[in-house]
Amino acid sequence: MTYSSLIRRSAAGFALACVVLLSAAAHAAVNIQDVTSERGINAWLVEDYSVPIISIRFSFKSGSTQDPAGKEGLANLITGLFDEGAGELTSDQFQEQLDDAAAEMSFSADRDTVSGSMRMLAETRDEAFELLRLAINQPRFDQKPIDRIRAQLIAGIKAQERNPDTIAQISWAKAFYGTHPYSRRSEGTEEGLNAVTANDLRDFHRRVFARKYLNIGVVGAIDADTLSTVLDKLFGPLPAEPELQLVEKATPNFDQIVKVDYELPQATLQFAYPGIEREDPEFFAAYLMNHILGGGTFSSRLYDEIREKRGLAYGVGSYIANRDYSSALVISTATRADRADETLDIIRQQVELMATQGPTQQELDAAKRFIKGSYAIKNLSSSRSIARTLVGLQEEKLGIDYIERRGDLIDAVTLETVRSAAKRILTLQPAIMVLGPAVQSD
Repeated sequence: MTYSSLIRRSAAGFALACVVLLSAAAHAAVNIQDVTSERGINAWLVEDYSVPIISIRFSFKSGSTQDPAGKEGLANLITGLFDEGAGELTSDQFQEQLDDAAAEMSFSADRDTVSGSMRMLAETRDEAFELLRLAINQPRFDQKPIDRIRAQLIAGIKAQERNPDTIAQISWAKAFYGTHPYSRRSEGTEEGLNAVTANDLRDFHRRVFARKYLNIGVVGAIDADTLSTVLDKLFGPLPAEPELQLVEKATPNFDQIVKVDYELPQATLQFAYPGIEREDPEFFAAYLMNHILGGGTFSSRLYDEIREKRGLAYGVGSYIANRDYSSALVISTATRADRADETLDIIRQQVELMATQGPTQQELDAAKRFIKGSYAIKNLSSSRSIARTLVGLQEEKLGIDYIERRGDLIDAVTLETVRSAAKRILTLQPAIMVLGPAVQSD
């Protein structure tokens, strides 16, 4: 990139940042519109003219699970190339025009999706959307940018090769998921990335970028009629159906201990119990139970027992991880190596208490208040976070009225259903990872 384009990008980014700062408190409530274009492309829209910006986010069903064997990192590599030239525009030309349009564009991949987003000023939306159209439909995948982005990714992978946490997570994934694609590194490997060719990238783009399983969220200064036209322009040229590799449901290996011996002053501990699917009738009961156990950062049982009462760790937490092909309830913390066994025992004790007795009514009532009250702060605080939330709700098939119904769904959870969910999830022996000096942990 030239010096002048760097100056333009800085100026454009500053202008957009100033507008974004003005919008930080503008989203107390959202009114979601269901927009369907003439070609049948669907999006959820929240109109907001309080500031002149537009945010769009979209996702395709894909991710690193679609990386061919031996070419791990393909999904990661392709997401770094969409602003590296498209249509007739070379990499430098594309980025210069992106700067001139005062727009920010990014793509990313996780295990299950490839996502894209753009944030722009309303007055330059035509120029910005045209660049996004080119990126989605006509990425160039020129060799020079491929080599540069690949080298950056490989450098990052090499930098982590001796990182104990990275080593432990690689061992954990292989032990927990076996041969399932979830056992592979989502960022890829040096060998896999080196094996990827421009034709592989074009084939991945052709197979994955399709209208089925496409989810779109738009927030900002744009009306439904205008958005309808934009949707056809951006996504209309894509094929109707993707050509995805079949991925089976994962069968995680519980009831095991994965030890990664490493001479460190502290030990990292991780537990995994069976999770619960998002559409399961007991999901909110399990979600509330997890909050009481370890999900409530400063108010959970684990935090109280491990941090507050004994000072064994700076932090401890748990969360329910939902993926397309697996789910798990995960507990993690780090403690002094010579007190790892004590910490492991406390976690086991607290899990057993939750599984056998469940929470109290007072704990449940407090968890309900917090989870209802914190949702807007976490998910609706900016145009970017709202767009991300809209796409997430679509991916999880929760319905356009979910935000309105959510409070009632939480209030409907009873103490008995929470106890039932706790017994169901926490009774099975977990998979446990211990990273650090050799400890008993059995």
